[in-house]
Amino acid sequence: MKSKMKSGFLASAALFVAVALITFPKDALEASIRGIDMWWGTVFPSLLPFFVTAELLIGFGVVRFIGILFEPIMRPVFNVPGVGSFVWAMGMASGYPSGAKLTARLRQENQLTKIEAERLVSFTNASNPLFIIAAVSVGFFHDAQLGFLLAVVHYSSNALVGFCMRFYGKEKDPKPSYRAKGLTISRAFHELHETRLKDSRPFGKVFGDAIIQSIQTLLMIGGFIIMFSVFTALLHAIGLATLISNGIGVILVAFHLPTELALPLFSGLFEITLGAQMIANANVINLLPQAIILSFIFAFNGFSVQAQVASILAETDIRFFPYFFARIIHGVFASGLVILLFPYLYSNHALETNKFIPAFLSTETQGSFQLYTALQEYGPIITLASLFVAILILLNRIRYEKNS
Repeated sequence: MKSKMKSGFLASAALFVAVALITFPKDALEASIRGIDMWWGTVFPSLLPFFVTAELLIGFGVVRFIGILFEPIMRPVFNVPGVGSFVWAMGMASGYPSGAKLTARLRQENQLTKIEAERLVSFTNASNPLFIIAAVSVGFFHDAQLGFLLAVVHYSSNALVGFCMRFYGKEKDPKPSYRAKGLTISRAFHELHETRLKDSRPFGKVFGDAIIQSIQTLLMIGGFIIMFSVFTALLHAIGLATLISNGIGVILVAFHLPTELALPLFSGLFEITLGAQMIANANVINLLPQAIILSFIFAFNGFSVQAQVASILAETDIRFFPYFFARIIHGVFASGLVILLFPYLYSNHALETNKFIPAFLSTETQGSFQLYTALQEYGPIITLASLFVAILILLNRIRYEKNS
């Protein structure tokens, strides 16, 4: 019965989207173009170098080397192996869904157990600083100091989520062995060497595989971005978004937040960029409520990103629910931290007593915003060139297989 209900729901949802596309073709086209612009102008060129580099580092054993060195930190604090430090750092630097991609990759390499992978993915899938500071804070709000507040809150609450998730599945943990083996540079290098020897592929093959696998993942991500952009636009076009946001407004009133943020919050739950832009344009006098809602949708990741993560995790035995549950916890922690830190990191008093913060931000965010605008301008060229290189690699491999 449950299976039949699921089939009926999925069929109804697909039929609803099809009818809505036919009814509102203009809205769907505009949303599709917006999704494509976001993907090939920002997401693809910003994530591709990280994905390719990560694949090379895993293949050459560098990640294993890092894992041995950071085991004494990651294991006691987050109850994951030392390789989790690499995933955490790459996830924060490149943004979602890099944390899920790398966690799944390490699980396939058997460098993580199933429980460890579920813990790791729960706190390594974060927004990157370029998006928080340059795109949202400077681009939408024209306020660099807000970016500093949002970034501190986002990554601090993310670490708290990781600490809480250390207790998840603790009864299934194997006994830690890093203490008995000892932690030395020589042992870490030995593990690096052994990992590289196990991979018998030549460098050209490793590099080519890294490019192909990374582009395949990014094409999948692009499809999700475009479809969720269209889906969100259709919800607005048929009026369902307004109807649901009225219910969300009742919840916001209970937390003493303005109802003007209900529709932006609903949009942000599906598409973070659209939600952030609507929050910036909302008619709200006090910035604190806007910062609270922004922090929540950053932490929640949005259904678009969550769908990307679910698709990546589906290639492994890693379950999606722990990640989704962690997003709720992250949203609660982030919202609470904004309230606690707002008087110290953003208020006028903070401006007067911590004058080094605006000076620091003025130089850093100016460079970040210039990088972001340059990425949007030249990103499509980088994307098309990368796809052309991937096609050449595939054609060369097909020709080689025919000749051999």
